Amino acid sequence: MQRLLGEDAGEKTARCQGEKMTSSSEDDGEAGGEAEGDKNQSETTCRKCQEEDDGLPTRKKPKTEEEGPKSRLPLPGCVLAMFPDEVDSQTEDSSLHGGRIRSFKHERGNWASYVYFPYHPEEEFGELLDGILSAAGARGVVLTAQDEFHLSLSQTVVLRHHWIQPFTQSLKSSLTGCKRFVCSAGRLRVYSNAEKTRTFLGMEVSTGHAQLLDLIRTVDRTMTEFRLETFYKDPSFHVSLAWCVGDQTVQMEECMQELQSLVDDHEDRPFVLRLDCSELRCRTGNKTFRFPLES
Repeated sequence: MQRLLGEDAGEKTARCQGEKMTSSSEDDGEAGGEAEGDKNQSETTCRKCQEEDDGLPTRKKPKTEEEGPKSRLPLPGCVLAMFPDEVDSQTEDSSLHGGRIRSFKHERGNWASYVYFPYHPEEEFGELLDGILSAAGARGVVLTAQDEFHLSLSQTVVLRHHWIQPFTQSLKSSLTGCKRFVCSAGRLRVYSNAEKTRTFLGMEVSTGHAQLLDLIRTVDRTMTEFRLETFYKDPSFHVSLAWCVGDQTVQMEECMQELQSLVDDHEDRPFVLRLDCSELRCRTGNKTFRFPLES
């Protein structure tokens, strides 16, 4: 009886262990099947994504941070010169220009402009001018010779950059038919600018006055067209020889007789400045436009 009970207990234990092993095997098989299925599904999904990527453009990645500003190509120097971004403080420093003060403040896009006849001095003129400057200095009037010599046919006006082309074209059209001529000067005279910030020693024109007045009327028509200031009503045409800072009209007038004697007695004869009025010019900023007159 005991042996039978032992056998029954052994069989029961073996049967439980067998069922446990079978259950474990089935669980492992199911787990392995699920793992293998997940792997197959993942591979299928990757192949599908790869096929879609091959057929469609790559999607842009979302921005996670702001992009920095794009760098711009530098402008050519010639363009920067035409359109300065800002005024250099040195251009307004009168100490860098012999104490001269601008008649109007420099602003971006504004071009100081004037119309004139150039005078090209001869050696004789240079010798006379040196003597005049020396004599004036001995009387306490320190003068600086002009860098260039010319006879003005307009006041200095301000042109906007986009006006330059139509302005010069209008001036060219107005000068059609104007004839060249010669004028002369020999009498010294003192001048000052409207602001009384500079005083000039000039040589006043004595012949050619009528022809110059005709040209003034022509130039004034263009000035009026652009609403700019016209020339003086009673002009004293002259070639400026030298200048000094401030209003020194009285001091210069006191020594004018001595200075004029240098002109009248130069090399035993009066000096006469002859100006060939064959080419009118317009200077605007650093540009010069030339208008030859007819013969």
